[in-house]
Amino acid sequence: MDPTRRRRVIIDTDAKNEADDQFAVVHALLSPTLDVRGLVPAHFGTSRSSRSMLQSRDEIDRLLALMDLDGKVTVADGSAHAIADERTPQDSPGARLIVEESKLATPADPLYVAFLGPLTDMASAILLDPDLVRRPVVVIWIGGVGYGGVETYPGVEFNLGNDIAAANLVFGSGITLWQVPSNVYSQVSVGYAELEEKIGGTSDLADYLIRQMVEWNATYHPEPIESRSLGDSPAVSLMLYPRGGNFRVVPAPRFGREGHYLPGSGHPIRVVESVDVRFLLEDMFAKIRRFGRGRP
Repeated sequence: MDPTRRRRVIIDTDAKNEADDQFAVVHALLSPTLDVRGLVPAHFGTSRSSRSMLQSRDEIDRLLALMDLDGKVTVADGSAHAIADERTPQDSPGARLIVEESKLATPADPLYVAFLGPLTDMASAILLDPDLVRRPVVVIWIGGVGYGGVETYPGVEFNLGNDIAAANLVFGSGITLWQVPSNVYSQVSVGYAELEEKIGGTSDLADYLIRQMVEWNATYHPEPIESRSLGDSPAVSLMLYPRGGNFRVVPAPRFGREGHYLPGSGHPIRVVESVDVRFLLEDMFAKIRRFGRGRP
């Protein structure tokens, strides 16, 4: 693989929040055209844990061990908490990594920063280095509700609700931003049977991915269920195949306390209205199977 044909990427992930970040992280690491410059463990609020960022770090370390990538991928801890307000950063190694990698970005080789959780570390990076917004950096965020009354998410969308101030800062900054709202990401559904038939038994990694999904559903869903949305995976598929998304350009909004949209800065952002789910799932399944074939 010609290194000049690789896309430079940072993935900021609340990896132990649910059971879908793991699939997205693995997909990115197994993709030859993505040069993963770092993984940033993110917090996921305090509703289930007082140490959520550290739990995300533990989960990232577990995935890297299963992939024999211990010590081969940069991991820089993000903030343990949301920012206090839109003027005060939560300084962290993760935010500093984003700043430093942004300085290496060029128009021909931009930096993509994918957020699978809150935008805390992006907001902090901008506050630490305001010039960042003028660099060729593309922020991809899984979060927020659908526009125009198209919605499947009750209440405040989870990733947004964990740091509304950070979302408002990033949306108002003028940085290049692709948003994947919940009415789109919730459609990337996969069933247990499909996972078992496509990747089950191919490696310890694959079996862990399936097992942790089943266990998460059993713990947090009282009703019978045998599927889950891989809602974070569009961030990876859009980096692999940007034309695999349908976008529209909207003026950047602000978010109210209940997660609704308010008039904002008006900077143009790209909102994803659909993704190529066939490509996303089949590419991920193929790479996980190929990984298994390379195991002793």
